[in-house]
Amino acid sequence: MHKGFPVPRLYAGCAHSLTRNQQTDGQQFVESLWPVDKNASRIQTLVMRLPVICLVAVSAMLCPPSRAQVPVFQVTPIQSSIRFNMSSSRPLTGNFDKWNSTLTFASPDPTSAVLQVEIQTASVHSGNNKNDDELKSKDLLNVAQDPVISFKSNKVVQTGKTTYDLFGTFSMRGVSKPATLNLVIADQGGGSGYGQGVVLFDLKNYGMTSSRKIDERGEIDLNLKAKQVSGPELIHKRFP
Repeated sequence: MHKGFPVPRLYAGCAHSLTRNQQTDGQQFVESLWPVDKNASRIQTLVMRLPVICLVAVSAMLCPPSRAQVPVFQVTPIQSSIRFNMSSSRPLTGNFDKWNSTLTFASPDPTSAVLQVEIQTASVHSGNNKNDDELKSKDLLNVAQDPVISFKSNKVVQTGKTTYDLFGTFSMRGVSKPATLNLVIADQGGGSGYGQGVVLFDLKNYGMTSSRKIDERGEIDLNLKAKQVSGPELIHKRFP
């Protein structure tokens, strides 16, 4: 026996990359391919098996578990809504019929989320033809030249037990500016819930004008229902 002879570094690297179950299964597999020679020293046997051991290790690393490692959610348009609001002496409001939204996570941490929303401006309607024409006009949404309103988050901060601030970029009428979506989550259990929030903006920053006496601010109201379809559960931060 060669006492104190170090285990080859390549073998150590392969072994540490495997779980205990994978190591046990790999050992049984190697022994079935290359039986132990009881007359050989331990080091000699290890060196002889080294190529097969590393092959098993590489196979395990290249074949990850099939279960998704991140939460996967889908936003349900039928049970959601997005609305445009403008304050004035006579409030002007319109709902958007056509839009899409995605909610993705990089980990089970809710603050790893990325929310993206794209709205088709021509789909706005208020239930009043005159108001619809005003909303779609070049003075407001300008749907003929600017067909899409969008918001994409790039940072999420949890501010309370069920509240989050989503920082990102808001784009409308060809202008893109930083914006914050203040979101409140209503958990319905079973991996589904509603997210309700508002993106506030200054009308003049996006080139909007109107013959009405209006405030300088408008808003996009989002009421989104999302359902988890696969992956691990979200791990929420505890608040008092």
